[in-house]
Formats: sequence, structure tokens, C-alpha cells
Amino acid sequence: MAAKFTFRQFQAKYPDDDSCLQAVLDLRYPGRDSCPQCGVIGKLTRIEGRRAFACKEGCHIYPCAGTVFEHSSTKLTTWFHAMYLFTSTRNGVSAKELQRQLGVTYKCAWRMGHQLRELMAAQDQTTNSGPMGGNGGHVEMDEAYIGGRIRKFKGYGKGEYLKNKSTVFGMLERGGVLRSKVVESDRHEVLTPVIQANVAKGATVSTDRSRSYLRLKKLGYKHGRVNHDKNEWARGIYSTNAIEGFWSHLKRGIKSTHASVSKKHIQKYVDEFVFRYNNREAPEAMFERLISAV
Repeated sequence: MAAKFTFRQFQAKYPDDDSCLQAVLDLRYPGRDSCPQCGVIGKLTRIEGRRAFACKEGCHIYPCAGTVFEHSSTKLTTWFHAMYLFTSTRNGVSAKELQRQLGVTYKCAWRMGHQLRELMAAQDQTTNSGPMGGNGGHVEMDEAYIGGRIRKFKGYGKGEYLKNKSTVFGMLERGGVLRSKVVESDRHEVLTPVIQANVAKGATVSTDRSRSYLRLKKLGYKHGRVNHDKNEWARGIYSTNAIEGFWSHLKRGIKSTHASVSKKHIQKYVDEFVFRYNNREAPEAMFERLISAV
């Protein structure tokens, strides 16, 4: 079971703006005992009234330069509190909740939320950039439909069911990482390039019986399918239970926290849930990874 990173621990570690700024400096210039500009040996001195440090030779170092903090007048402690909230919850944080917790305006909370989601996506893509399913790995694939007013398939044609919905495609390596992408449709000509770009040839792949996956064996994958129409949820080693569990969590999280999200921003929310899923075993490390992404 993952060790918890409690709010009390968070407050003790980052009690003020000075400690937050020091954390950003340490992450940007790890293990340094010299000035990153001129190289002079010695401890950097905090400059009062600025988010900056100075070395013995007078060089000024601005750790927040080039980060989301650079042009923000919001206190670093407020930013760090927002990052803690994003990494300590399972279902995400709405802009209204950020507004209440941080004591900022709704506009500020909304902007901070989207910037943090973009950081989560950037960090996750950097950390998990290699091919999935290499060395005999097993990858589950599935698609989900999010948004729109019609929630049940029964009684509607597929075109009507998908109207106003976003199609999200996911790939989950067993014992490994999850990747998910908003795509134009669930047709094979859309999904196949995504699969080839992310999954190593020769990998074992589990899917449902969608026609979009019929060509996977010809493309060099060890492909097995399960028939959900006949209540078949596993066939030997082949199943899509893990990826479908993530879809269930994603949909419940969006519905309970945000009520609904627009097509314009759906990828950001998907990236947020993927980041938390891939880092769920280490809450404190998840927080540190988000800081390092700035």
C-alpha cells in the first residue's frame, strides 16, 4: 500500500514562500554547491523581496524564470497548495473547489487548474516515452466515449449515441504505464497509427471485438479478443478489465467533480487522470514530479 503524503507533512515541508522557492531551486539545479551562472563555489543567498538568489560574485539566479510561476503574482505557497490538492485526490479538483480552498478568484483558480493539468501531461510524456509491451509485455486497449447528453446506447443508433461525445483511446500495459489520447473516431485508420507509435511489435495485445482491431495480427502483434456481447470478460490471458476499470474511474471522476467538460479541454482532464494513475503508488513522489515539471 502506498504511503500517504498528509497535509500536515506538506505544511511542515513547505511552510512559506522561502521554502517553496528553495525547492524550485533544488529541483532546477540539483546537487549544486556553486553558482549556475559563473560557477563560483559557495552558498547562494536569498534576495529579500524577490524570487531570486545571489552568489558571492553578485550574479542573480531566478529559479522561477521560464516556469508557470514566472509571470504569476500568486504566492508560491498558493501554487504548491494547489499542486498538493491535485496530487492528493483521486477524482480531481474543480476550479470552484480551488477557489474555496486557496482563497483566490475563480478566474485565477481556473487558470491554475489548466496549467497544472498541462504540467501533468508534460511530465508523464517525458517519464513514459518508450514503447509499451516490449520484452513480452501485455497491453490492453479500449476506447471510451465521454460527454454528450445521451448516456445509454440502447435505443439509439451508434451515430446518435456518439453525437457530441469525445472518443478517448487508451492503452494500458499490465504492470506498467497507461497512455490515453482523444481521437477523432474509433475507426481503424485512426487507431492503428496511434497503436503503432506506442506499442512495440510482437507485444501481446488484448481488445474487445471491435472491427477496428482486426488488422493487429497482420501488423505483428499477438492479438486476443473478448466478446462482451456474450458476457465474456476474459479468455485465458486476454481481457480488458484493467483499462475498463480506468474508464469507470475517469467517468465517475468527471461526473462527480466537474459535472461535464468541454471537447476543447477533454484531453487535459484525461491527462490529469492518467498522471495520477501512473504515479498512484507514491503520493509524495507524485507531488515532487509535478513540481519538477514546472
